[in-house]
Amino acid sequence: MNNILFDDVTSLLDGDFGDDRILKQISRACKNNEVISNYERNYVQKLAEQYLGKKPKIIIPKKPENIAPIIPDVVMPKTQSYTQTQTFQSRPSPSFNLKNPKLILGFTSIVLVIIFAAILSSGTFDSFSSNPTSNPNPTSNPTLKLSVQTDLSSYSQKDFISINGISTNSNMVNISIENQNNELVWAEQVSVKNNGMYSTLSLAGGPGWENSGTYTMKVDNGSEIKSIKFSFTS
Repeated sequence: MNNILFDDVTSLLDGDFGDDRILKQISRACKNNEVISNYERNYVQKLAEQYLGKKPKIIIPKKPENIAPIIPDVVMPKTQSYTQTQTFQSRPSPSFNLKNPKLILGFTSIVLVIIFAAILSSGTFDSFSSNPTSNPNPTSNPTLKLSVQTDLSSYSQKDFISINGISTNSNMVNISIENQNNELVWAEQVSVKNNGMYSTLSLAGGPGWENSGTYTMKVDNGSEIKSIKFSFTS
């Protein structure tokens, strides 16, 4: 039995302090050695301080002991040093035995062959350069002043006729096509380029192209007229 707590409860009951029901319950618990809650203990303690003049208990906390940290011993592993030695072995450089007469003769023959081939190639190049290939361009012929030609010799309906030629003494040429009845079916004036060449296109078909036969194409530069013939199938 808690004698101090029981004495305080008895004094409070005698002085008619606090709640009789709670105090009697605590007194009965003290007599029967029953468990007393902290709430009941605090209740009795506050009443005793207030009415019985008891001073509150001051609990001084204990200072924690300074415990030095334990530092484990660190064992550094021993490192073994390895020394690797690399040996380089120099190979003897190949040498030519210049005292061998067969080897010297072989080198001399090779040099002579190279020189001879160079002389032949130089002579061949000179022969080609001295005789340049003639350009088949008709403008290089000073006697040809006017010409006309087509890409094909026969055409059908809606075919394109490619016309080209030269005119060295005029800036414009008049080109025309006549059917087998000598009727004009197409005509155009074409400009001549600075190199004396001209070209244009014509469409085979339309009025006057109803019948198949041999058609005539003419070119006129103002001073002369040239003509060619082609076949047309309607």
